[in-house]
Amino acid sequence: MSIRNRTHSNIIGYGLYLYFLGLSFRNTAKALSFLKITKISHVSIWHWIQNYKPKRFFHKRNIKEYIIDETAIKAGSELLWLWVVVEPNDKQILSFHISKERNMFVAIERFLSRVLDKYGLHQVSSDDGGTWYLPQACKFLKLNHHLHSPYEKSLIERTIQYIKDRIDNSDDYFPCKKNKCKLNHIKQWLKLFVYQHNKEIIS
Repeated sequence: MSIRNRTHSNIIGYGLYLYFLGLSFRNTAKALSFLKITKISHVSIWHWIQNYKPKRFFHKRNIKEYIIDETAIKAGSELLWLWVVVEPNDKQILSFHISKERNMFVAIERFLSRVLDKYGLHQVSSDDGGTWYLPQACKFLKLNHHLHSPYEKSLIERTIQYIKDRIDNSDDYFPCKKNKCKLNHIKQWLKLFVYQHNKEIIS
């Protein structure tokens, strides 16, 4: 009977740290081998990401407001919409939401409700790109809403671009091929990305 050796959690943590510094799956595996840490395949790095369960990804402090914006991302050939919420004081990512449709008032209202349940009532800042449903959702939830200031716009745009750069590389290696995919592989990747991102900010 063969015994499967489990990789030590410290090695997994270091591998994930290298990956989220900007290395690809393959280059992360090569770096671990070159540093004589462990010999592992790039597919194993992907499985580490999918199986890792951070306890929390936001270290709660004083929240000033919610800076919210959206962007389009691709999973294989499918176009998705990603919503991101950032806190301006610590620049940490509070939450995210993925949808296959953009104009979904009910989905955004539910997403905002989950954020409020977790972090409390605070004013909301969004872009002036012409999307009507976020201001309407704020009105429905009795939240103060205003357009991004130059600082808020710069912060959320930098954060979203950083996410897009990394998630594009991730799905280039492992595009979703399942019919009626529930996007769990991308959601798990984003959870770990946000955890690592916020951990770097507060360290």
